[in-house]
Amino acid sequence: MTLSKISSQLILEVGWKPEDSTAGIDNGSSVIKGDIHGQYSDLLRLFELGGWPPTSNYLFLGDYVDRGKQSLETICLLLAYKIRYPENFFLLRGNHECAAINRIYGFYDECKRRFSIKLWKIFSDCFNCLPVAAIVGDKIFCCHGGLSPDLQNMDQIRQIIRPTDVPDTGLLCDLLWSDPNQDITGWIESNRNVSFHFGVDVVSKFLSRHDLDLICRAHEVVEDGYEFFGRRQLVTIFSAPNYGDDFNNAGGMMKVDENLTCSFQILKPSDKKPRYMYIPKIATSKPRNA
Repeated sequence: MTLSKISSQLILEVGWKPEDSTAGIDNGSSVIKGDIHGQYSDLLRLFELGGWPPTSNYLFLGDYVDRGKQSLETICLLLAYKIRYPENFFLLRGNHECAAINRIYGFYDECKRRFSIKLWKIFSDCFNCLPVAAIVGDKIFCCHGGLSPDLQNMDQIRQIIRPTDVPDTGLLCDLLWSDPNQDITGWIESNRNVSFHFGVDVVSKFLSRHDLDLICRAHEVVEDGYEFFGRRQLVTIFSAPNYGDDFNNAGGMMKVDENLTCSFQILKPSDKKPRYMYIPKIATSKPRNA
C-alpha cells in the first residue's frame, strides 16, 4: 500500500471520530511533547528516549507539519498511533494544522511534490477535526498557544463545533496562537500579527479561577527544550531540536507521573542527516509570523 493510500485511510479513521474539544487525560503517567514540525527522525529519537507507545499516555501539543522535510511521515505515524491506542494517545491542534498556514510554510508543497494536492486537502479536513486543549489529571491545562481574553470557562472550549477552520480572531484562534510575555500586565496585541501576548497576572488568575496548577503549551522555540514562565505556573515545551537547522536548541518533553510530579527529558541536536533531503518551497509573502 502506498503512503498516499495509507494517509487517506488514517485520515478517514481519525477524521470521522472527533474527540471532545477538551480531552481529559487521567489514567497513569503522561508524556507531553511540543512542536515536531516534520522532523521525523527526531520524533523517532524522542520515542526512543521517552518510550514507545503505549508505555505511557502521550499528548502532543500540535504543529506536526511544515518547515521540516518529512511532514508526511511525521503526521502518518502519529495518526497511526492514535488509531492503535485511542485511549492513550492524544493529538491537539496547533496553528500549523490549518490550511491557510501550511499552504505557505511547506506542507502543501511537500504533498504536491510527493503525491497530490488532493492529499493535502484530505489532511486539511482531518486537521479541522482535532481537539484544541487537554487537561491532565484535572490540574494541568494544555494547549498549543496560550490563553484567550474570551475564555471564561472550559465549557466554551467544549462547545467549539468541529470540523472547523481556524478563524482570524476569537477563542479558537487564541488557543493556537497566543504567547506569554513576562514584560507586560494583562493583554497586548501580538507581534505575530494575530492574537495576543498575556502577562504573568493573567496566568495566575486563570489557574486560580479554574483550580489548576499549571499551563503547558508549545508554539515557541526555547533553547533547552522547555522553559518556565513567571512564577513557574506556565511551561513551554518545544520538541524539535536544532529547529529548521536555524537554531541550536534542544528538544524537550515533560513527563507527568501519577502524583502529577513533572520532570523533563532533553534531546540534544543531532549531527545525523535526515533520510530525505527535500527542502520545501516557502512563499515570500507571509501574512502571519508563524
